[in-house]
Amino acid sequence: MKQRFSWCTTVFLIAFVSTTLFSIELNFQENISEVVTSVGVSPKRSALIIACVEDGRRWISGKHRLDALFPPASTAKIPHTLIALEKGYAKGPEALFEWDGEARFLDVWNQDHTLQSAYRYSVVWAYQRITRDLGHKVMSLWIDQLQYGNQYIGCPEDISTYWLDGPLKTSAEQQIIFLRALALESLPLSSKTFEHGKRIMTEESGNGWILYAKTGFSNSIGWYVGWVETICHDDKRTFVFAFNLDIDSWDELPKRKEVVRQAFHCLGILPKEGD
Repeated sequence: MKQRFSWCTTVFLIAFVSTTLFSIELNFQENISEVVTSVGVSPKRSALIIACVEDGRRWISGKHRLDALFPPASTAKIPHTLIALEKGYAKGPEALFEWDGEARFLDVWNQDHTLQSAYRYSVVWAYQRITRDLGHKVMSLWIDQLQYGNQYIGCPEDISTYWLDGPLKTSAEQQIIFLRALALESLPLSSKTFEHGKRIMTEESGNGWILYAKTGFSNSIGWYVGWVETICHDDKRTFVFAFNLDIDSWDELPKRKEVVRQAFHCLGILPKEGD
C-alpha cells in the first residue's frame, strides 16, 4: 500500500510542477496524462475530464481531443432513460420490455428486461423500442431541451441508430456539461424522473460514496461517463467524469473503466477496486 501511494504521489508531483502556472489560469486544471498512460492507454488516442462541481477543479488528459465529437453510443441511454421516464413511457425502473424472440448479439439481451436491467446491460433493442415508440418529433424535442451533444438526431429514418452511427454526436466537454446538470438536478425534469433516473444509473456504492455511470461503444470509440458523489463528515463532493478512447479490439473495452478508476484512486476520490 505504501509503495502504491508513493507512485501516485510521484505522478501528481510531476504533473503539478509542470502545469502549475497553466492550472492557475484554467481554474485549477491539472494534466493527469501519466495516469492514463499507466493503464496502457495513449493520451493521444483518448480524452479524460474529471471535474469537481463544488469548487471547479478539473483534471484532464488528451487536451487536443476534449472537444472532438463522436457518437455517444450507449452513453445516450442516460438521456433516453430520462426521456422515457419523463414522458411516462416507463413508469419507473421496473417498467417491462418484453423480448420479441429475435436472437441478438449478446445472450443477455435475448430475454425480457426491465428499464433498469436494459440500462445495465446496454440492451440496444429495448432503447430502440423507446425511440421508435416515442417517435422522431418527441425525441428530437427532448434531446434539444436537454441540450445533449450536438442536439441533432437526423431524419425519421435515423430513429433507431442516430446515437450509434450518428448524426447525434457529443464530446467529453459536452458530456461534462450535461452530466453536471443532471447531477445538480437542473435539467427540465420532474423530481420523480431524477429519483428513478439516479436509481437506474447507480453502478456501485461504498462507504461514503456512490458511483453513477454508463459505458458505451460504437464505431471504434469507447466511452465511460458519469459522476461520483462522496460524503465525508457532512462534506459532500460531486466529481463528474467523461472518458473516451479509440478501441481497436474487444480486449481494450475494460480500459474504459480501468483508466477512470485509477484516476479516482490516485486523486483520493475512490478506493482502489478490491481495497
